[in-house]
Amino acid sequence: MKQDRREFLMRSGCALGMTALATQMRHFGLMSAMAQEAKSERSDVVPNDYRALVCVFLAGGNDGNNTLIPNHNDATISNYGVYSAARSAQGLAIAQASLLPITVPRMGGLTYGLHPSFGPGVAGAINNGIHELWAQGKMCAVTNVGTLVAPMTRAQYQNGSVRKPYQLYSHSDQVGQYQGGRSDTESFTGWGGRVADLRTSPDNPSGLIPMITSISGAQLFTAGQTTLPLAIADSGTSLANVLNPQGFSSSAANQARLAAFNSLRTIDLSSQVVAAASDITNEAMQANAALQTSQEVTVVFPNTSLGRQLKQVARLIKKRTDLSINRQVFFVQIGGFDTHNGQITTQAAQLGDVSQSMRAFYDEMVAQGVADKVTQFTMADFSRTFNPASSGGNVGSDHAWANYHFVVGGGITSADFFGINTSNGTPFPTLTMNGPDDADNGSNARGRWIPTTSVEQYAGTLARWFGVPAGNLSSVFPLIGNFSNTDLGFLVPPA
Repeated sequence: MKQDRREFLMRSGCALGMTALATQMRHFGLMSAMAQEAKSERSDVVPNDYRALVCVFLAGGNDGNNTLIPNHNDATISNYGVYSAARSAQGLAIAQASLLPITVPRMGGLTYGLHPSFGPGVAGAINNGIHELWAQGKMCAVTNVGTLVAPMTRAQYQNGSVRKPYQLYSHSDQVGQYQGGRSDTESFTGWGGRVADLRTSPDNPSGLIPMITSISGAQLFTAGQTTLPLAIADSGTSLANVLNPQGFSSSAANQARLAAFNSLRTIDLSSQVVAAASDITNEAMQANAALQTSQEVTVVFPNTSLGRQLKQVARLIKKRTDLSINRQVFFVQIGGFDTHNGQITTQAAQLGDVSQSMRAFYDEMVAQGVADKVTQFTMADFSRTFNPASSGGNVGSDHAWANYHFVVGGGITSADFFGINTSNGTPFPTLTMNGPDDADNGSNARGRWIPTTSVEQYAGTLARWFGVPAGNLSSVFPLIGNFSNTDLGFLVPPA
């Protein structure tokens, strides 16, 4: 059976290490392909219900407190005055007049404000940004999200009666928990990779490339138990060369060499190693052939790392039919959010890049006719302290906990806040240091909001929309059974 040959080859490749076999297979881009499902009985029919998830990771920990801000004066909950009183004196508050207003039904129709960089007025803007997508019903916010082992109140946090996330406030550990989809221990696979483990066989039975792709190097998010991701650069590598076997260009002489090579591959298929290598090489060549035709996009993208990453994602999505792909997961990343100082200018620039790039990508999905089938979502290490660090031009903020994340796409159910209610009965926390939603205690409290919505609930909702059955969520998110609501409702899952 081909599956047996693949498993044998995988073991052989691992055992041989730096031998010529493993080296040549990496040249062909095949180590990813080894872990995919067997294609011996491949169906030539690709289902027409295409869906894709695009994770936009804000590395360093974006300050959610300056990204989503109360823009109202309702005294019964935290308003702009409360926000300003905590951050203005040290120079970290965003002026109310510059906020981009959004109406939030779940907050009784009150107005909140997005960071001004989410609009069209940023330096070098090539589009209107993502702010206006809220009014179009194509963007929502998932609020007070963070790493949790189980639901936790302030009292439980302080008395230690509920287990805290592993190495809370540590960059590397919190990144691992967001990407790994569990907070009780270190993860060696990511929830995106585990989704691909589960869905590759039923959804991409004839896929010529892996279901999951990183445009930002090796990432935990994309690693599965059996799935190894495709990893490609944001620029400098055309998709036509991603899986191109080295040494076979388009010249007549080299094509003759390729024909001879193909003939050699079929001489003796009795050996498991030879047969499996031949199978996988053939798949890589099919993928390479599919990528030879043009896959250029029609929308202009920012010439930034994030813009180029999302442009590459858009190119791969445009090739989905040629690649026999029905489901795809992508990972892109932008850094620079660890703003212990100089936050005002740094965050403005980074969020401007996020907004411009995500909007360009959304517009390209509209142009491709799949805006309702492709969902972008943000993640980050954590949020940052409500109480500023330093002051003046050096003002910044330190590591905190719960954050606000944004979801963009045509499959959004409504432009609203989603998530589990905080202590005040709404999904937006009480912005009071040493208050009911602060993990810190006493006069030195900094405002590190305790999450009420877990990463598992947020990611689980995305996974359900992607096609993971409710009964299989625990195989992707081992701790999801600790939380009562596993679908937050911001996307409509498949029937």
